[in-house]
Amino acid sequence: MIVFEVLNEELMESVNRQAAEAGIENAAIVSLIGAVDSFTISTMPKGDALADTITTYKQPAEMTGTGEIKNGFAHIHAVMGIEGDQGVTGHLHEAHVGTHFARVYLLPV
Repeated sequence: MIVFEVLNEELMESVNRQAAEAGIENAAIVSLIGAVDSFTISTMPKGDALADTITTYKQPAEMTGTGEIKNGFAHIHAVMGIEGDQGVTGHLHEAHVGTHFARVYLLPV
């Protein structure tokens, strides 16, 4: 198992960069944990599985997720806990880590 730590940077860019530096092209992201200051996530609209509804949240969130690194690029599905005990879920496009940290646990394949 390999652990990437993300501090004071954008999560997706950091994971892709750290994977490249480690020579990892493909891996299972078995766990993601941390907290972010803002994030962008998408889901599919009810009537069109090929479309994305992309939403940016400019608020902090607790984060957990899983995914993969395929051909050097991270693909993460996440659950973001926001104010009011709400959960926002979907495909993670970006997440800005600043106040806290994020850790990505992965198994190269």
